[in-house]
Amino acid sequence: MPREKLSYAQKQCVTATGKLMQQTAMIHPGARIGVAVSGGMDSWVLLQVLKLRQRIVPFKFEIMALHVNPGFDAENHAPLLPWLRANGVASHIEVTDHGPVAHSPANLRNSPCFYCAKLRRTRLFELCKQYGLTHLAFGHNADDLVTTFFMNLVQTGRVDGMSMKEAFFGGRLMVIRPMMLVEKSVIARAVKQWNLPVWSNPCPSAFDSRRSEVTAEVKELCKGSKFAKANIFNGLIRWQLGLTPSDQ
Repeated sequence: MPREKLSYAQKQCVTATGKLMQQTAMIHPGARIGVAVSGGMDSWVLLQVLKLRQRIVPFKFEIMALHVNPGFDAENHAPLLPWLRANGVASHIEVTDHGPVAHSPANLRNSPCFYCAKLRRTRLFELCKQYGLTHLAFGHNADDLVTTFFMNLVQTGRVDGMSMKEAFFGGRLMVIRPMMLVEKSVIARAVKQWNLPVWSNPCPSAFDSRRSEVTAEVKELCKGSKFAKANIFNGLIRWQLGLTPSDQ
């Protein structure tokens, strides 16, 4: 079967993801990767890219889509089902009450986003154990790396980014973020070109979170310089990978 011809944005996603996976020895032969699929463009492109990389990587690895519906709309993940069938990707899909609980009086100490994310991650960890998965992959991108760095610095005083590869439970599970070298704008173009069925986020806090505020603040910081954002991103990448400017 001939391989599909990829656009420039699609190639960037596939190539940059492969580069990071190789640089960090992110996966190994026989890896069983659970892909956290939220329905947004990042997780959709990650799922598509990992499916393509199965044909490129010189060893076999498996992927399984994991969708934990937060419970605002029990049917909005419907577009995922035909794609999974057409591409022969195994999956686990379930509807929870994480979102409504996080926005209820039962959660008075934490922000709704923090609490909902905590519940979702706990459930994803449980599913990885249930299905014997070796890796859990998230679709965080280069923009997320920059935003997380500034959030950690401003809110907690920690000089810390977002790990590309991190072991949990004594090394039994590896959390990976294969698309950390890809900018959001590239992902946005690729998701349209692949015609992936992204669905909207019905969460009432989707566009009113601290992360959204920091993203806007970083954009304002970089305004007026076409190199500022790229410089921040490249500096963080070198720092996290332990590279010097000449290595990158």
